[in-house]
Amino acid sequence: MTTSTDVSPTTLLEIAYAEAQQSLTEGGIPIGAALFASDGALLGRGHNRRVQNDDPSVHGETDAFRNAGRQTDYRSTIMVTTLAPCWYCSGLIRQFNIGSVIVGENTTFQGGENWLTDLGVSVTVLNDPGCISMMSSFIDLNPLLWNEDIGVATDQAVAE
Repeated sequence: MTTSTDVSPTTLLEIAYAEAQQSLTEGGIPIGAALFASDGALLGRGHNRRVQNDDPSVHGETDAFRNAGRQTDYRSTIMVTTLAPCWYCSGLIRQFNIGSVIVGENTTFQGGENWLTDLGVSVTVLNDPGCISMMSSFIDLNPLLWNEDIGVATDQAVAE
């Protein structure tokens, strides 16, 4: 599926990017997301809150999804995220048949991006310089927190 909105992917990314910045301001992991209808209408927005809420299940995509509320059908929706979705969030995208994903960047992390593509989900990667810079800086400054977020045990990270 392709996005059927006349709104550019870069414009949609601006909302997710603002959410990522908000998470960083709150002392969290700078990953933001937003769920849009096919016409570009914003359904929900959110950001990673695992640090702020002490809840490892609140990723950017899950927060945006929850904030969108119930929808009767997700096939025509567009999930926009500043970072390639992890396996957990990729599972959410697959479970609810979200039709399109716009990824701000996938240079620092790829997660389940290829799996989604293999399953027929339209994935557009922008490799936005702002998203790359924000995430790269965060990972450099917070390697243990980053590894916790992506499920890498501390002893594994040291060995790598």
